[in-house]
Amino acid sequence: MPWNPETYNEFKEIRYQPFYDLMEMIDDSSELQAVDLGCGTGEQTALLAERFPNSTFLGIDSSKEMLQGLEEQGTDRLYYKVESFDDFIERLSRWDLIFSNAALQWTDNHKELIPALIKKLNPSGQLAIQMPCQTENELNQILYDLANEAPFSEYLHGWNRKSSVLTMEEYADIFFQEGLVNIKISKRIYPIIAEDGETFLKFISGSALIPYMERLTDAQQVVFKNVFQERIKERFPSYPVLYPFRRLLLYGRKA
Repeated sequence: MPWNPETYNEFKEIRYQPFYDLMEMIDDSSELQAVDLGCGTGEQTALLAERFPNSTFLGIDSSKEMLQGLEEQGTDRLYYKVESFDDFIERLSRWDLIFSNAALQWTDNHKELIPALIKKLNPSGQLAIQMPCQTENELNQILYDLANEAPFSEYLHGWNRKSSVLTMEEYADIFFQEGLVNIKISKRIYPIIAEDGETFLKFISGSALIPYMERLTDAQQVVFKNVFQERIKERFPSYPVLYPFRRLLLYGRKA
């Protein structure tokens, strides 16, 4: 089940506000050689290039579906590439800005990943990251618990995706140990107002639900989604309801 840009963009307004908040943390005092890591549909990379007109931006994503046709539409200041996070880290390149909005939660072992990204920064280079707090957000918790129950644990052959997202304190310590300064780390709530349980299912279908669906047959997917929706209704029995979607914003500059 590949990423679906249309499903993902159904909640564009909700997904964009943390992007704007993260963008405002960037110091644009110089021309930047910048990369948007996990750029999705590339629309936010284009907004970054517009916001920082003296800089050059490369948008990287591992999904061919998300970047459909964009690799051929690049300019001198804005271009795109289908590439995995691992390949990006291994490639010999240095950057004035590494930007990543709602993408690094899909990678493993942040205690190794974040230092590896910091090492790819030029002197005075900036690291700006935003991720959902998967271990605290209830939809993610419901999804994780359901996958551990029968029959779904059998359907998934014991697989489940434990979040790689660390605590604020752990990221602060990594930033400090790796020599970053001007460290700014915060947790913010971006409310989702849901009129019904279907809203929650659609929201998570464009992101966290995808790797589970990839491992299930069509018939198993139907059962899994139905039970998942029942659990959502048990947790949120009346509507409209405010869902406090928590996100981490991380920023630091290399000395």
